Amino acid sequence: MKNLTLKKPKFLQNPRELIGIIAVNLVMLLVFLELGSLGWYFIRYKELFYTRSQNEEAEKAGINLAGIRLNNSIVERLHPYFGYVQTPGPDFRPGFKYNQAGFISPHEYPFVRTNPNQLIVGVFGGSVASNYSIFEIQNKVLENKIRQMPGLENKEIVILSFAVGGYKQPQQLLVLNYFLSAGQEFDMIINIDGFNEVAFANENNQSNINIMMPSSQHVVPLTNIANNSLSTKATKAMIRINDHKTNLKNALELLPKCRLAYCYALTSLYAQNTAKTYREDVLSFEKERKKSAKNKENQGSIVYFYPQKKELSSAQLYEAAANNWMKTSLLMKQIANSNNIPYFHVLQPNQYHATKRVFSEAEKKVAFSEDSPYKDAVKLGYPVLFQKANELQKNGVNLLIGVEVLDSLPDMAYIDTCCHYTPAGEMALSNYIADGIINIFNQGNSPNNSAQSSK
Repeated sequence: MKNLTLKKPKFLQNPRELIGIIAVNLVMLLVFLELGSLGWYFIRYKELFYTRSQNEEAEKAGINLAGIRLNNSIVERLHPYFGYVQTPGPDFRPGFKYNQAGFISPHEYPFVRTNPNQLIVGVFGGSVASNYSIFEIQNKVLENKIRQMPGLENKEIVILSFAVGGYKQPQQLLVLNYFLSAGQEFDMIINIDGFNEVAFANENNQSNINIMMPSSQHVVPLTNIANNSLSTKATKAMIRINDHKTNLKNALELLPKCRLAYCYALTSLYAQNTAKTYREDVLSFEKERKKSAKNKENQGSIVYFYPQKKELSSAQLYEAAANNWMKTSLLMKQIANSNNIPYFHVLQPNQYHATKRVFSEAEKKVAFSEDSPYKDAVKLGYPVLFQKANELQKNGVNLLIGVEVLDSLPDMAYIDTCCHYTPAGEMALSNYIADGIINIFNQGNSPNNSAQSSK
């Protein structure tokens, strides 16, 4: 038999030719990746990648960082009056920080008026109110509209956020009373809420904690850490959450440095997915935390919570939550009136409350989850809030029912399965609130009057 010898393929016989083929294919791949990414960027942002502004990359890329403190393993700290506040320290957004009072702001509190043209606006509520404050400071929607009113052309709006993710009544009421007693002046108060009042009342009810107490989802993990009573699974979830923060921080630092479109596209998609996974692990942590709370060995907390004597039925729960929402808003209005401060109450929109908005398939994937712990609470709780809204309006509360404000928005409005909005959604909400405030002022006194009387 003849010896059979296998011949090398031609491209293996010439290594230089092989290297050339690989190099050409790599270059072609990079070119196609870049062209595809340029098209993706233009369709998404309506501008060329190479001429983009590199400011606020995280928000522009649609990465939801609400409540994610990249430099802190534990975001909140227990507070003797408010339940909890944010840990003081820097923020990734230029010009912002978590001040010594525990709220995100460029200023320390109490803020002292530095010139007579300043109108001080206090914003109260949860994470939606906090995001509204940040958006207003960056975009000055309210200021630009107030300056169109006669005699107010030179006014400077100073937005002070007293909102923290997870806050629900009576926390807004308590925070307002505290800072008024500490000497904080206000020319206007905006309270944005509704979602947290029903969503976290339901969470408290399931955790056997009185619904008037701060959100069990936020406070109980802090007390569990203090008591060293977290389960192994909850501890592992916390470790994963910290890993996600590290990965997300690295991605966000790379994002503005990308000089090629495919680098930006891949990095932003990675960051979005990391933020999504972070929130999934937060929910996993919360489930494990609830399991630990049911263990009698973990009931000896050093922090006292008023217990829920028995779990309320849905009808009892949402009636009680809506009554709390109504009464505390009336108290905020009465306190504001006694200090000559205009008070505005905004009922925030949420995707789980059905309106005429038509969601695209892409937005449905981002905004809805069958496993959401908030879905049923909003569906059952919001109709009861509407009933109490009539009482608020009868009692003279300037109530803006903003549940339909995103209905006509052609772009995506939501960035997660909870309650937070895209920049387009934030702009729609800010315009709605500003227009509502201007309309109310046009029917009565100018905001300038309250500024004069508060001095």
